[in-house]
Amino acid sequence: MHTPDAAMSRLARLALTYSFERIHMDPPPLDAPISYDEMHRRVGETVTADGIGGDEALRLFMNVLAPACISVDHPAFLSFVPGAPTEASVIFDMVVSASGIYTGSWLEGAGAVYAENQALRWIADLAGFPESAGGAFVSGGTAGNLSALIAARHRWRERADGRADRWRGLVVASEGAHSSVKQAARAMDADVVTVEADETGRLTAERLRTAVDGLHPDDRARVFAVVATGGTTNLGVVDDLTAAADIAGELDVWFHVDGAYGAAALCAPSVRHLFVGVERADSLIVDPHKWLFAPYDSCALVYRNIHDGRRAHTQHAEYLDVLHGGEDPDRPWLEMNPADVAHHLSRRARGLPLWFSLATHGTRAYSEAMEITLDVTRDGADEIRRRPYLQLLLEPDLSILVFRRLGWTPDQYRRWSDEQLHAGRSFVVPSSWKGETVLRFCIVNPRTTREHLVTILDSLAADPAPAVR
Repeated sequence: MHTPDAAMSRLARLALTYSFERIHMDPPPLDAPISYDEMHRRVGETVTADGIGGDEALRLFMNVLAPACISVDHPAFLSFVPGAPTEASVIFDMVVSASGIYTGSWLEGAGAVYAENQALRWIADLAGFPESAGGAFVSGGTAGNLSALIAARHRWRERADGRADRWRGLVVASEGAHSSVKQAARAMDADVVTVEADETGRLTAERLRTAVDGLHPDDRARVFAVVATGGTTNLGVVDDLTAAADIAGELDVWFHVDGAYGAAALCAPSVRHLFVGVERADSLIVDPHKWLFAPYDSCALVYRNIHDGRRAHTQHAEYLDVLHGGEDPDRPWLEMNPADVAHHLSRRARGLPLWFSLATHGTRAYSEAMEITLDVTRDGADEIRRRPYLQLLLEPDLSILVFRRLGWTPDQYRRWSDEQLHAGRSFVVPSSWKGETVLRFCIVNPRTTREHLVTILDSLAADPAPAVR
């Protein structure tokens, strides 16, 4: 099974041919899901005692399974947070899988860790972090937020000299924070104080101050982190990071910035001012698979002081002892084990596709691509304003547009969305804001143009077809 032979060589060529053709599709097909019953009819059972053969498995993937997955890199994929990996990053993702490398430790994956750290250093520099900054690439924003908050609680308990070891910790975060912040708190058996956002969904100094001042002294003593969002997922607004940093400083607790979607825009000069205060964060996350043009899955977790991450996360076991203690004593962060700074141990080199694309194209190209998406977003806002049947609900901070189609019911939104997807025109699902069904564009693909948005917005002029009963 593990011996290369002629059949595997031919299968490799077929797979590489498919991959080559998929990479060069411009645009790729949007595609759409099918029902389980239809899937089972067309695919059947694939995991059997004797196998179905590589040719058949690849045929099923190319002809049935892949077309039943929506292409996140289609320029009219505007729901959730799309992806738009560069060709260079996709190519190198294949190289990573073929290279047989493990990057939990410097000992085993020094070359890959060195390259990943250069990509992390670029992000740290964008944020204004000091030389001691560093981190690791984890699977996504949920893993990044969890790892950062574990480090935050660990430092809080260290500083309490044992007094807080049995206390249930408390996190202060905005109601606009990503759901993974509350999920991390549940996993850690911690509490969350939710601060009411303003009318635009932003965490502000006044409301944060009111929430913290209203805490009982016992609860204030339990606070171990203040979390702000650098680009909320639903609305794309950037919290008042300076205010969050100030409050965290007064409480002498950790300041974490969840920039999974929006912090990619640190490289865009036109919006860099929105992130003033991020340089004071103790930790920052940003997902390259969202707006930094890398394939799934990848989240850059960066600590202001990487030793905070190492003290919280380093695992100890007899067979792991050999991995510790060999770092440069003057600059230990340069040879830090990625497994020592997050909640994982085993990990693939998920930061290498971003590194390869950065090394290939240069950071200036990333700034230019980011500005393209921001320009298209501003154009889209103009297009919404000029249509009498639409209403823009928020001026965009970054690349998310939230608007309503006047007079529509939730069912009309849903039927229009389904029509668009199954006709292969766009993928735009309804969202909600303040209890109302609305539409939302998230634009992170430099291949998304004003013309794409115009076509979609024009389609909203007429009511969708009645549902078939």
